[in-house]
Parts: sequence; C-alpha cells; structure tokens
Amino acid sequence: MKDVKALVFDVFGTLVDWRSSVAREVDALFGGRIDGSLFADAWRAQYQPAMEEVRSGRLPFCTLDVLHRRNLDIVLERFGVQDFDDAARNALNRVWHRLDAWPDVLPGLQRLRAGYRLAPCSNGHIALMVDLARHNGFVWDAIVGAGLARDYKPKPVVYLSAADAFDLEPHEVMMVAAHSSDLEAAAAAGLRTAFVARPDECGPGRGETRAGCRVDLSVDSVLALAENMTD
Repeated sequence: MKDVKALVFDVFGTLVDWRSSVAREVDALFGGRIDGSLFADAWRAQYQPAMEEVRSGRLPFCTLDVLHRRNLDIVLERFGVQDFDDAARNALNRVWHRLDAWPDVLPGLQRLRAGYRLAPCSNGHIALMVDLARHNGFVWDAIVGAGLARDYKPKPVVYLSAADAFDLEPHEVMMVAAHSSDLEAAAAAGLRTAFVARPDECGPGRGETRAGCRVDLSVDSVLALAENMTD
C-alpha cells in the first residue's frame, strides 16, 4: 500500500445509508400510505437501468438528479400516486442530496485525511456530492467521478479521470466501495481496491458482506480502513 497517495470513495451505500434516509422521508411525506422502505427499494432499482441508457449512448450524459427524477415518476405511478405535482416531486427528488452517513464514516475519513488525499468517486454529480458533504461534515480534497468524466461507472474513464485529476498513476489511487462490481472495474483500470462491508445496505442482511472479486484490502467499516491504512 506504500504507493497509494489518494483514496476515492463510492458514496451511495458505501458512505451514506440511502435506503433508510429515503424511506424515512417517504414515510413522513405520505403519512404511512406508502411503505417507505419498499418505495426506496423500487426507486433504487431504476438506478442502474437509467444509467445504462447513458452508458450505452442511447441518452446523452445528464446528471443523476435528472435520472432520479425520471425514475421517481416511474415509481410514483407504480405505487398509484397521482395527487403529487411537479413541485412536490422535485422536492422529494432532493432527498438524494441529504442522505445520512453510516456512523463510522466521518471519524474514518477524518483519520485518513492525515495521510491521503480523499475524494468521492461517485455516479453523483458535483452539486450532489457537495450537498452530501455539507450535510454530513465530509471534507474532500476534490470531487471526482461521473460529473468530471461525463459518464457513469463502471466505465473505465470514471476511474482513470479520478487518478488524472490528482496527477497520479492509477496504481497510486485506491478505490473504496461496498460493491464488488465497482471494485472489479476499478481494478481493471489499474487502481488499488478496498472493500467495505455494508451488510444492511439494501435492508437487513441484503448487502454485500464480502467482496466477490479480488481486492487489496477488505474491512467492515471506513474506520477500520483508516486503522489499516494509517498503522
């Protein structure tokens, strides 16, 4: 690990608990008429198919706010919600800007900052990453990812542009994620990789507990990652 100079992080699921955050707001907004957890799951299920429209070239690049809003319309229709105007939909769509971090993330990032440059490498655009950082107290040295690359993970350009932004070679950058597919793609682009287990990301016991690909490091929290990387 001695060559690693920067760590870049997946955000949704790895750093922030999207499911609980979305479910809580949906429950409050609809007063129990809709199961917030089921709604969050259905909304998230549209995430990869929407980005594939961009990755494939069928849609020009657009931000995750645009894709989330398109997906929200689909999910509201499936849940039979009709009395919900555009202003209300746009307000709910902003929930992705105020997701709460897992408890271990902030102390882990604070410890890692002493020895490494840090940045999110997310499919979320820069404005979204800024809002999540301000909401949770994250301090970044840069914001890289889809907004910089103008494409979505797991396309190689997203990882390579992250390394280039720090003026580093790919092997000098470590991708940190709770998703094996993300790490496998990062490794194929030449980055080092660290897996962070989030067993409850998609609901109790429905997240990844171990990497499904070869990784350089596997831990159960960002704080444990910091302990390993700063010893």
